[in-house]
Amino acid sequence: MKVGIIQQSCSGDVNANKEKLANNIREVAKKGAELVVLQELHNSLYFCQTENTQLFDLAEPIPGPSTEFYGAIAKECGVVLVTSLFERRAAGLYHNTAVVFEKDGTIAGKYRKMHIPDDPAYYEKFYFTPGDMGFHPIQTSVGKLGVQVCWDQWYPEGARLMALQGAELLIYPTAIGYESSDTEDEQERQREAWTTVQRGHAVANGIPVIAVNRTGHEPDPSGQTNGIQFWGSSFVAGPQGELLYRAPKDEEVNQIVEIDMKRSENVRRWWPFLRDRRIEEFGGLTKRFID
Repeated sequence: MKVGIIQQSCSGDVNANKEKLANNIREVAKKGAELVVLQELHNSLYFCQTENTQLFDLAEPIPGPSTEFYGAIAKECGVVLVTSLFERRAAGLYHNTAVVFEKDGTIAGKYRKMHIPDDPAYYEKFYFTPGDMGFHPIQTSVGKLGVQVCWDQWYPEGARLMALQGAELLIYPTAIGYESSDTEDEQERQREAWTTVQRGHAVANGIPVIAVNRTGHEPDPSGQTNGIQFWGSSFVAGPQGELLYRAPKDEEVNQIVEIDMKRSENVRRWWPFLRDRRIEEFGGLTKRFID
């Protein structure tokens, strides 16, 4: 299957960001993409650098204007499209939500981000209520997609639960970058850890992983930090963790990556991790910590 990944920078102009994405989707579709994956919260700047109640105005209902827009693009291009939107569920109730569109433009399903970070320049707990839909793959014409969002990608449990329900791909729209006060060595360790942990999900579950990140610098509106330099490095890994493609850190990229969807079957036969799991001993995983 040909997968199109779109790594781009964003501006403060929502309409311009959406049109830019639409043109990029058209570009990878012309090159044969059947599945296209976008980065996290791609409609706008990454607004979670500060806590500002006025920024809730960026949120939309689902279905809503953005689902209509991206549904139309998916239908026009004949692709399955993975998007990432700021969902307004009700006044005072908002989610960071991935929406998947089928090739005919209809909504195939959605996933609400489960793990919500709260760190300097990543004040997501102010904006997002943790997801309440669980970890369930979304059935599409190109396969069962195990879609999660950014901070979820550090947790093996979500990846495993998706795989146990038949997910054929793990997909992570992402917005992650460097803390400017960290040394270059520390920044590289973080970027490599981010790649490594997700490649581990591919290995442990015997299925490919697609992670699509932002690139470019976005200033801190408060001026309290130097903003975020998103580290790009979007990648696709095969079922043994092998890197099929890795994007540059600081360039916009529209890339086609071919995934052999039949390899997972053989890899799982060679490495039958699901067979050998000692599930009767895993009860402790449901506890916060075991003293």
